[in-house]
Amino acid sequence: MEKRKLERYEEAERSIIKKYRKKIWNNFISAVKEYELIKSGDKIAVCISGGKDSMLLAKCVELLSRYSEVPFEAVYLVMDPGYNRENRELLEKNAQTLNIDVKIFGSDIFEVTERAGGSPCYLCARMRRGWLYSKAQELGCNKIALGHHFNDAIETLLMSMMYSSEIKTMLPKLKSTNFSGMELIRPLYKVKEDDIISWANYNGLTFLQCACRFTADSAYNEGMSKRKEIKGLIKEIKCINPNVDDNLFRSMHNVNLATMPGYRDSDSGSIHSFLERYEEKHGDE
Repeated sequence: MEKRKLERYEEAERSIIKKYRKKIWNNFISAVKEYELIKSGDKIAVCISGGKDSMLLAKCVELLSRYSEVPFEAVYLVMDPGYNRENRELLEKNAQTLNIDVKIFGSDIFEVTERAGGSPCYLCARMRRGWLYSKAQELGCNKIALGHHFNDAIETLLMSMMYSSEIKTMLPKLKSTNFSGMELIRPLYKVKEDDIISWANYNGLTFLQCACRFTADSAYNEGMSKRKEIKGLIKEIKCINPNVDDNLFRSMHNVNLATMPGYRDSDSGSIHSFLERYEEKHGDE
């Protein structure tokens, strides 16, 4: 009997659980289990920007929803912040190619951020998050899933230290402070960006980059961004220490507060010094 030729979406799915099982699928499942990201009865809005990360996230969640022993529901949500025709068409084409049943809704985010002036990225990110939470809540979801990955986490860690004078990174999940009962999850937290790029190339897929009109038309460009500087720094150090990215990731899970001269309690905002317990610990040595 002649073997049926797989559709492109079937090939993409198969590559996730076969060729990229160790690097993508296992790390995705590990994050879901270790950080307790998905629970029975969840209804999750998987937020798709059209980029490689969110498209892969959608396929991973879709696969998990088919085979998981934990019953949950997912909707695949696309917010159009004002894409031009070519970018909108590319997003829709990729969703069709990957057989992702997306729900698209519009917003005026690009327009608002352009009028605001300055660097639009922070404002754009905050507005996107608000629109996505609001639409997800309207659809009866209790969680939104974003495509942030391993590299986003370690780059945020270094950026906070080098540019904000604090040690912090993004968490695998967090409760919304503005939308009651809503939670944000990051199921690709353990998946490396290089493996996402490799998966996309293997399947001959081209996804959206940053589609913001501001960054495309102004002197502001990715080459000047702090995140790209940090990416370059990590890449440079990896030439000396190939494990540096893994070590940075593990360090986030292995903070030794006893060796820190100070820390801030994020819940109360109070500042603490090692001196508070220093004399008590050492006495009159």
